[in-house]
Amino acid sequence: MKKSRGRTGRKRRRKHLKSFMDGVNCSHKLEYIKLKKWLKERGFEDSNLRPAEFLETGRGLMATKALQAGDLIISLPEKCLLTTGTVLSSRLGGHIAKWKPPVSPLLALCTFLVAEKHAGEKSPWKAYLDVLPRTYTCPACLEHDVINLLPKPLKKKAQEQKMMIQELFRSSKAFFSSLQPLFAENTESIFNYSAFEWAWCTINTRTIYMKHPHRECFSLEPDVYALAPYLDLLNHSPNVQVKAAFNEQTRSYEIWTSSQCEKYQEVFICYGPHDNQRLLLEYGFVALDNPHSSVYVCPDILLKYFSALDKQRKAKVSILKDHDFLENLTFGWDGPSWRLLTALKVLSLGADEFACWRRILLGDVISARNEQQALDTAAKICHFLIEETQHVLHQVSQLKRDKENLKTHLALVGMLRSEDLKILQKSAEILCTLNLATA
Repeated sequence: MKKSRGRTGRKRRRKHLKSFMDGVNCSHKLEYIKLKKWLKERGFEDSNLRPAEFLETGRGLMATKALQAGDLIISLPEKCLLTTGTVLSSRLGGHIAKWKPPVSPLLALCTFLVAEKHAGEKSPWKAYLDVLPRTYTCPACLEHDVINLLPKPLKKKAQEQKMMIQELFRSSKAFFSSLQPLFAENTESIFNYSAFEWAWCTINTRTIYMKHPHRECFSLEPDVYALAPYLDLLNHSPNVQVKAAFNEQTRSYEIWTSSQCEKYQEVFICYGPHDNQRLLLEYGFVALDNPHSSVYVCPDILLKYFSALDKQRKAKVSILKDHDFLENLTFGWDGPSWRLLTALKVLSLGADEFACWRRILLGDVISARNEQQALDTAAKICHFLIEETQHVLHQVSQLKRDKENLKTHLALVGMLRSEDLKILQKSAEILCTLNLATA
């Protein structure tokens, strides 16, 4: 008896663990029932996917049957897609057509989202709007204190992103005012910065790429956006491959998988071979153990390991700058990048070796001393970045205790920095092995 009870217990535990990994089916929730009904009215039929909550990724789509490589994951009819064509056929269309200078396709879509969200029950897109996130975690939405904890290259891009959204909003105020005849309320209260930022983030994080022919009523910026209800619940994984495109024959946006997926497991798509800094900047999340991730070395960190007394230092920096070897210098899962080691070799050239700098850029070995100094410096930079990352992780922990309202955003930065730390520690191990081999 005891034996069989033990087996049942193990079975139960395995089943519980499996359901925990598989995710919790959410298709019974009212917002998803309404969304599926709305999609069905527009010709969408789906039996492969169900909305679910997953432990690691949050909201996503689970497979209702095992998927094989080459299977069609989803086919979303054109009528379900929200594009600039949708905007022009709405009550905003006439106002956009008349406005000079022409608005960008991006601004048209932002305006439409804000107007439809404001319309509430009256919006034909309500079923979709109701399942969109209420807030986003793109760096543009982060508090100043949180942005300061980002790695320097990402911090700069985050600040630029924030300023770009603010400038687009500021320069669009006159256009928003021109829409006053469409609304009973003051357009200033409808098209406020918070609503605009939400709309911009919705488009930036959720649109699929779909090229549309240029229309005279829009500026010359590319019209490549389409919001895809339901399809946009699919989460990213760097470890899967898919084919995605608009099918002109079926007039549907289709995604085909090149990977297998078990029944009840989360179905993933791949947004591209992006590192974690890019994923956080563009989509507001971080991927664990991302094979495409790397840690960037800023030029000022690189140069502080080389003497200011070196008479050829200025010339070496100019060479690196002219040949684009001061940017995209990284540590990855496989150690320091070739670009980083090449930059370090140029900076490590002795006075008698300086004339050979071109050979280094071509990948030649100049001397054992030059190779060793480059590796030693790479190890020092790696250890410096490990300490800096650990310090930031400590700051994140402290802020989490002090600022309850920033917990979600701080957790995201903590995740990014923890992933960086794993990469740097792996690089340090590799450099240690390389140094032992050359010693």
